[in-house]
Parts: sequence; C-alpha cells; structure tokens
Amino acid sequence: MKKFITIALATVTVVAALAGCGNGSSNSNDSSNSNNSGDDSSKKTVKVIQVDLTDEEYAFGVDKTQPELLDSVNDFIKQIQDDGTFDEICNKYFGDGTPDPVTSATLDESKDQLLVATNAAFEPFEYTKGDSYYGVDMEIAAALADYLGKELVIQNMDFDAVCLSVGQQKCDIAMAGLTVKPDREEYVTFSTSYYVASQRLITLSDDTEFDSCTDAAAIEAILNEKDSSVKIGVQNGTTGQFYVEGDEDWEFDGFAATAVGYKNGALAVQDLLNGNIQYVIIDSAPAAFITESINKMQ
Repeated sequence: MKKFITIALATVTVVAALAGCGNGSSNSNDSSNSNNSGDDSSKKTVKVIQVDLTDEEYAFGVDKTQPELLDSVNDFIKQIQDDGTFDEICNKYFGDGTPDPVTSATLDESKDQLLVATNAAFEPFEYTKGDSYYGVDMEIAAALADYLGKELVIQNMDFDAVCLSVGQQKCDIAMAGLTVKPDREEYVTFSTSYYVASQRLITLSDDTEFDSCTDAAAIEAILNEKDSSVKIGVQNGTTGQFYVEGDEDWEFDGFAATAVGYKNGALAVQDLLNGNIQYVIIDSAPAAFITESINKMQ
C-alpha cells in the first residue's frame, strides 16, 4: 500500500462546499446563519498544525451479501496500485495533475449498474462541481465500474447514511474517505485499505498556542486543559467527531471541550473564521485542501 505522507496540494476552490449547506445534527452550526457581528472573518486566515493526531486507514465498504464483489474490489485495488493508476489519480489532487470529472448515470434497475454511496463534501476525495463529481474516490469509482463492466451510479447522501445504505442493500459499495472502524463492520465488509490518513487540528493563523507541539501528546495536553466552553468543529460521523467526543473502539479518551458537528469541514472552518468555534479537527488531506482554498478567498 502506497503511503502519501508528503503532499503538495494543487489549488482548488471549495466555493460549492461553502454554499449554504444545511446540517442534520442537533448540535450542528451552519456558517451561513451563525456570524459574530463583532468579527470580520475576511481579515482572518487559518492554518493546519502539522502533527498527526491519529493513525487510520481508508477502505471501501462492500455489501455483505456480495462476497464476489468484495473479491473483485480487492483485486482491482491491487491492480491500480501495481500499475500506477492509483498514483496517477492521486497526483491529480495532491500534485500537478488535472482532475477529471465523473458522471453518474441515472438509476435504472433494468441495467447492470454499480451503485456507489458517497458524501460528496469531503475534498479532495469526493466533491461536486455543477453536475459532475470529482475526487480521488470518485475517479476510482469510475475506474472500478469500467473494470467490472458496469454503469456507474453515484448516490450522494449525508456521511452518517453511507454505510447504512450499503447495509440495507440500497447501494453496492461505500466510497467516501471511509476509515476502517469496527462498528461500521455491522453494515459493510471492508476492502483492503488503499490510503493512510490521520486527523489534524486547524486553528486561526494568529493562534500560536500549538506552534511548539511536535507530537499528538503535546497537542492533547493542551486540549485536555480546555473546558466545555471551548468548541471544536468536526464533520458529523467522522473520526474527528469520535476523537473529540471519545470512542472506546479506538481508545479515544475524548476531551471536555464541546464537539460541534457540521455537514462538511468547509462549514466548520468558515465558522472558525466567524469566531463561533475555537478549533477544527478533520482528516489531514481535507484540512490542507480547505485551508488553502479558504485562505485564497480571504
């Protein structure tokens, strides 16, 4: 498995992700209606603290009733890693390549189709521009459909519903920057992993509190000093939420700080700029993608 540790991000905008998405979580904030009247966010920028807080792997979640599909997916992952296709796709989003649009067919039960469940608000793994899908996972999905000789249908939904939809046989496979996690195995069978990921902390650029931290323990020591009045933005249903709130499966102790859920990381970072939360914790690649794009818009 290739590990992409050094990432040179291409410039990509996240205007679509910021365009007034709603939120399904009871404790969620929407940056479009949560402005701090005394704070001019246009004068602020954000930064990522370059320390991995977790060690996790992404995989695809396959319908448990389709073991033959799981075998094909695993064979396909090995093939694209061996022949360089995976590297080429990643270079489009982490290097100097040009992303290719992916089109979803219309669901038609009379056709031989591959139904992919995703949450297209997780740049650079899955996102939309107009009617087209983009991202590492979406280009892999298109290549997988071709490999299987099927027509690709992408079903875009809230992240919390992705594994459930596959578990209910509404979709064949979940491809959504999905971290391997024991409780998700109730709904899906995971493929072999294809990407190594981690969580990272985002702060305002003028916040120097974490600048001397060189490992996760140092960051956690500071976060452990925060009480519930401190708010940390996370994407609903993701590792970032489990990390902040605590999770027995991963032995995350959690923090006293309040986790505030958002539909996507871009909304969380915008609310950080608006002064409504103090930090954001999301996956490292989206963290870099979002902060670079938002800072260019300031």
